[in-house]
Amino acid sequence: MTDSNLFSLQGKVVLQVGGTGLLGRALASALTTAGGTLVVASRNRHSLVAFADAECSAGRRFSIEETDIRSETSLSELRDRILGKYGGIDGVVFNAVSRPMLAMDDNIGLWRESMEVNSTGLFATMRIFGDAMAARRKGSIVNISSIYGMVGMNPWLYEGTAMTSPPDYYFHKGGMVNLTRYLASHYGPSGVRVNVISPGGIFDPGKPAPPEFVGRYGRMTMLGRMANAAEVGGAVVFLLSDASSYITGVNLPVDGGLTAK
Repeated sequence: MTDSNLFSLQGKVVLQVGGTGLLGRALASALTTAGGTLVVASRNRHSLVAFADAECSAGRRFSIEETDIRSETSLSELRDRILGKYGGIDGVVFNAVSRPMLAMDDNIGLWRESMEVNSTGLFATMRIFGDAMAARRKGSIVNISSIYGMVGMNPWLYEGTAMTSPPDYYFHKGGMVNLTRYLASHYGPSGVRVNVISPGGIFDPGKPAPPEFVGRYGRMTMLGRMANAAEVGGAVVFLLSDASSYITGVNLPVDGGLTAK
């Protein structure tokens, strides 16, 4: 393989779990642009149909599979469909997240609800597809965490706004970082790499955060601003590609330098 092809996903089949949000769509676009054959698993297939049609019209390989990651049966059936159609799977991007809690004093049932996707669903996805890649002795998993899995909550950011920063998100994103290290150790001997990316705050032009938050957040970073969703995709492509063939167990912050200050 030539050096120029090291960063390509050409010939690779990649599963992305979660694709309906701003970041999910940006990641999907980055993966197909890099040449990957992308399967997006989502509970809400309808919300992705127009996006998938646009990707396919541009000559990219994009398909949607309706899947409930809270169910091992649903995940196993998805694995079997992908293996049956493509013969194998080369990469997994876990971008699913459930955020039912709004505040520290919410009903404890909402905490349990978030566990179904962010903890149990994550582990089930990793095991089912990690084992499938290990059987072929190759593959790469990239989990999408957050800087909120690395730092504590900063109340100053939210002063004067209606925004909240509930505890379940911090718990799950922090757990994802260390589970990634465990999985990297477990699957490494089978040739499967497992890494995690921790994005910083992403500016959503369709639903912009209050200006007070945006300004404060920018002052906390070295680059003086929030991220654009498209800026996360390059790191994901890199960790899925052969350019990162000796990288595993790594947490890569994509945060404009916020956690380095």
